[in-house]
Amino acid sequence: MSDAAMHDNAAWAGAAPRLSVLIPFYRDDPSRLLAALGRSGASAEIVALDDGAGDEALAAQVISAVDALTLPARFVRLAANEGRAAGRNRLAAHARGQHLLFLDADMLPDADDFLGRWLALIDAEDPAVAFGGFSLDQTPRTRIHAVHRALSLRSDCLPVAERRKAPEKYVFTSNLLIRRDVFEAEPFDASFVGWGWEDVEWGMRVSRRHPIAHIDNPATHLGLAPAAAMAAKFEQSADNFARVVAAHGDIVSAYPSYRAARVLKRAPLRRIWRPWLKAFALADAGPAGARAFALRLYRAALYAEAV
Repeated sequence: MSDAAMHDNAAWAGAAPRLSVLIPFYRDDPSRLLAALGRSGASAEIVALDDGAGDEALAAQVISAVDALTLPARFVRLAANEGRAAGRNRLAAHARGQHLLFLDADMLPDADDFLGRWLALIDAEDPAVAFGGFSLDQTPRTRIHAVHRALSLRSDCLPVAERRKAPEKYVFTSNLLIRRDVFEAEPFDASFVGWGWEDVEWGMRVSRRHPIAHIDNPATHLGLAPAAAMAAKFEQSADNFARVVAAHGDIVSAYPSYRAARVLKRAPLRRIWRPWLKAFALADAGPAGARAFALRLYRAALYAEAV
């Protein structure tokens, strides 16, 4: 790991944590999350990874936040960006706990005993994989983020009972617990590039060998994005969706995104009217719900090329 710089806080050396909390980031500041986790007093360590952002001021701020923690913590700084899957694999290589909890840097626990709940689940069930859910409870309502909020509330911020109907589908690295032996046998596929589907693909792959548990221990997603940024991410994700269809067509064929893509594949002149959907989704004057629906259709029209 010669291309990575490391900084450990005073509590790191000699610690034997039960749980490793792994936080990748790229230009997002994880300091607020680090401080919230540090107040838990749990038997856990934290490893944060800067995936090659090259931001000296941000790195200095993270070092300061790591040093302020009483929990053992390590900051890993990469010289170049490795991507979402490879970065998380790199994080796991630094972990010492028998369970790995992946948290995105723009998340914030909804409960003070967030880590305690994960440790209680480990004690009671020793799950292979478990997802805690995520919410928007601590995210302020703003017009610029209204479309992303509408998208998330419809498809991501779901109750436990709903997530359990398709456990492999709702496997997001925003709040995901994985037992060490499971991850060592099934790391993330580092050949995924860009945004999207690398965590769901991992969930599909692992679900063929292990049960995936879902519990009610959410964290808030603070990092809502403007509609234009969401459209750009959907455009990036189309190739990844095609890879998932090729590898796990038997599973993904039941998903609404796949079924919608199949319907739109038969629609004539798709490449002519598809930009109109995007234009409406990005029009600030429109109702957020209608714009979110247009953006979902735009995504399905992009995915139609892959089905």
